[in-house]
Parts: sequence; C-alpha cells; structure tokens
Amino acid sequence: MRGRLEHGGFFDVLAVTPLSSNGQPVRCHGPLGRWSSLLAAFLTFGIMFAAVGPAQALSSADFPPQAPPSHVLDEGHVLSRASSQEIERTLQAFSDEKVDAKVITVAKLDYGLTLEQLGEDLLSRWGASPNTSGAEGESLLLLLIDAQTRSTAVVASARLNGRLPSELLESTAETTMAVPLRSADRYRQATLDALNRLAVVLNGGEDPGEPVMQEAPAVVSNIPSKEETEKSNAFTWVVVLLIVGTVVPMATWWVFSR
Repeated sequence: MRGRLEHGGFFDVLAVTPLSSNGQPVRCHGPLGRWSSLLAAFLTFGIMFAAVGPAQALSSADFPPQAPPSHVLDEGHVLSRASSQEIERTLQAFSDEKVDAKVITVAKLDYGLTLEQLGEDLLSRWGASPNTSGAEGESLLLLLIDAQTRSTAVVASARLNGRLPSELLESTAETTMAVPLRSADRYRQATLDALNRLAVVLNGGEDPGEPVMQEAPAVVSNIPSKEETEKSNAFTWVVVLLIVGTVVPMATWWVFSR
C-alpha cells in the first residue's frame, strides 16, 4: 500500500490507495468502497474547516510589550497592501509633531472588552514611545477599528490633552471614522479622513469639523399616500361606473327584446 498526492483546489491531499504489484490502483467495490469514499470526504472537509478556523479574540495581552516600530497594525486584515503603505506614510508625518500615531484594526475583541478599553490598556502598556534619536519620548495617538462591529475609537496620551481635546477625539471616532464604515466599509477613507483632521489641529489649524452628512434623495413613487387616497374621488367614480355598467346593458337588452 503506497501513498499518492492528489492536487485539490486549496491544498494537496495525501490519499492512501492500495496498489497492485504492477502499480495500478486496486478499486474497492461494494460497501467497503463507498465507506472509504465517505471517510475521505469527511476528512477533507475537516481539514478545510480546521485550516480556516474562527477569528481569534484579541486583548492588550496579545500585543507586544513595547510599542512596535510599525505604524499600521492590521490585525483585522481589512486593509490592502497599497492602503497600508499609504496610511503608513501619513502616520510617519506625525513624528514631526513628536507624536507616535498608530492605526490598529482587530477582527474580534475579547469578551467584555471595548475598543476604548483596549486603547487605554495599550497606552498604559506602551507608555511613551522613544523617537529615532532616543531623546525625548513621543506621545502616543491610537486609532482603533473593530472590523466585526465596525466600531471605532481614538485615544491619546495625557500629554496630548492640550493639543487634542477629548471632545475632538470622540467626534473623530464617532463621525469622521464611523460614517465611511457604516456606509460601505471604507476602512482606508475612514482612517485617512481621521488622520487629516487630527493633523490640521496638531499643526495649529482650526478643526475642519465633522463630515457633511448627505441626505438620501427622496424616492419618487406613483403610489398615492394615505392623505391623497382620503382626498380622492376614486371611490365615487368606481360606484358610478359600476352602476352605469349594470344599468346600460340591462336597458339595451330591454329595448331590443321588445
């Protein structure tokens, strides 16, 4: 009995098939052959589901003890490579203002944990991030996205309270980031819009404000409303037409039957 490698759509499956002395596979007929096929199918599906697996719930303990050098931690796998590189460049510009800005996405949070709590835990865990020169530490600014619930949060070190008020951080998370995510899962736009808004304030400019909410145009319908139906004379006309449709044929029959 020797093994042979079968090529599947997602992975290669090693199937053990009995071979005869001349190298030809021995076909199993009857109940034994059917049970072997069913067993192979169950094993294949079991391997597939085990390979995919559910998303792991994350907490602050799943992140490194020190602030990583990368500015984009896409644990939720919602950003393309091009989007991650673009966001990385935008985040690096915050270093000019002594700010270590990071974007963190998660696929699923640990039970009972909120994004705000995760952000605060990471601020305490990472503390002040040393800059490239190793002199004065940089203040941390974290933008967090939960891909499962589309929730957002923005937290910052206490040293940034004077430059980035808590009201601004809450507004950025609840409007600037949340609106693009609720409309079409636009993670790149939500992140870049939030970073641009915060960068303007950090550079001493006036807050651009929340995004303009565009109201959906009213749908034109030819179905009358309840008020239009109550004001309409349609019922009267229906009664008149029914009477005319009944009386005229009877009168015509009476005239021509005499």
